[in-house]
Amino acid sequence: MDLIILFGSFVFLLLIGTPIAFCLGIASLATVMYMGIPPLIVFQRLNSGLSVYALLAIPFFIYAGDLMVRGGIASRLVAFAGSLVGHARGGLGQVNVAASTLFGGVSGSAVADASAIGGLMVPQMEKRGYSADYAVNITVVSSIIALLMPPSHNMIIYSISAGGSISIADLFTAGVVPGVLLAGVLMFVAWRVAIKQGYPTETFQGFRTVGVLFLTAIPGLLLIAIIFGGVRSGIFTATESSCVAVVYAVLATIVCYRTLSFASFVEATLGAVRTTAMVLLIIGAAAAFGWLLAYLRVPAELVAFMKSVSDNPIVILLMVNIMLLGLGTFMDMSPLIIITTPIFLPVVTAYGVDPVQFGVIMVLNLGIGLCTPPVGAVLFVGCAIGRISVWQAMRTIWPFYGAALLVLGLVTYVPAVSLWLPSLFK
Repeated sequence: MDLIILFGSFVFLLLIGTPIAFCLGIASLATVMYMGIPPLIVFQRLNSGLSVYALLAIPFFIYAGDLMVRGGIASRLVAFAGSLVGHARGGLGQVNVAASTLFGGVSGSAVADASAIGGLMVPQMEKRGYSADYAVNITVVSSIIALLMPPSHNMIIYSISAGGSISIADLFTAGVVPGVLLAGVLMFVAWRVAIKQGYPTETFQGFRTVGVLFLTAIPGLLLIAIIFGGVRSGIFTATESSCVAVVYAVLATIVCYRTLSFASFVEATLGAVRTTAMVLLIIGAAAAFGWLLAYLRVPAELVAFMKSVSDNPIVILLMVNIMLLGLGTFMDMSPLIIITTPIFLPVVTAYGVDPVQFGVIMVLNLGIGLCTPPVGAVLFVGCAIGRISVWQAMRTIWPFYGAALLVLGLVTYVPAVSLWLPSLFK
C-alpha cells in the first residue's frame, strides 16, 4: 500500500500537469504521513539532497553557457563548423550536428544546445529549401551530444546520486568517444536523408576562410580545453572548473569579442538564477523521493525480480534500457537520474558493469527521452523554434532516433566505447 500511495499520487499529479518538483515532494509527503513517519523527514532529505558541495558546479556551468550564448560564441562555432562540413550533401544538416558537438563542450545542456543552435540553424535551413521537420529533427536529436560532452551537468548529478564515489573526471572523459560517435552516426543519417530528399549542398569557402573562422572560434574552443584539461589533469575539481568557466566566459565575451552588453549580462545572470532554482528544487525533491524508494526496499525487490527473469547480463541490460527509455518519455532527466541511479546501479554492477560505463548509458538513454513525447523538453523547444507541431516532427524523426539507439546499443554492450579513454588517461 505504501508503494501504491507513493507512485499513485506521483502519477496522478504528473497527469494533471503539476510541476515535476511538486509531484515528487507531495507524493513523498503523502507517503510518509500514511506510514506514520514524521513529515519533517521529507524536508530533511530535501535539504540534504541540496547540501552537496559538487552541486555548486551546476549553476556556474549553466551561467557560463548562458553567457557564451548571449555573447555570440555560439554563432562563431556554427560559422566554423559550416566552413568544415557545409559543402557535403545536405550541408546545413552536417553543420547543425558539428555545431552541436562543439557547443556541447561549452554548454553541457541539451536544452541550451537546442535553443542556441536551433535558433541559428533552423531559420537558415528553411530559407535554403530544407523542410522544417528535417531541420527540427536534426537539431533536437543532435542536442543529445551536449549531455555526453564535458561539462555535462547530468554527469555531475549521476556522480552525486551514486554516493559521490564515481570520479566526475572519469565521467567527463567517458562521454567524449560516445559523443563523437553519436555525432558521426547522425551526420551519416543526415547525409542519407538529404540525398533521398534532394537537399542542396553548400559551396566550399576555401581553406583560408576555414582558418579565419577557426581563429575567431578559438576563445570558445579554449573553454572546452580548459574545462576538460583542468579537471582531467587534477589542476582543479569540477566545481572549481565551473567557476573558472564563468570568469573565462565573461572575459571572452567582453574583452575578446566585445559583444556582451550590460543588458545581456543582466539577462544571463537572471536566466541562470531561474534555471538553477528550478533544477535544484527538482534535485532536492527527487532526493526525498529516492530515499523513500530505498526505505521501501524497491532496489532490492527489483534486483530479485530481474534475477528471477534471467541471469544473462545481456538480457538484464536490455531490460534496464527499456525501463529507462519508458520512464524518460514521462519524466525530466535530472529527477530520473537521482531516483533511478540507486535502483539500477546495484543491479548492473552485480553483473559486472562498470559504474562509469553505466553513467554514460543512463545519460544517453534519458537524453533520448528528452526528444520523445509526451514530456520531451528538447523536442518541444525544437518544434517551437521551427514552428511545427510535435506530430509533424514525429512522422520523420525515426532515422535520427535509430542513430541514437544504435549508439546506445554500442555503449551498452561494448564497454570499450566509454571506458577506453578514461583508462588511457589513467
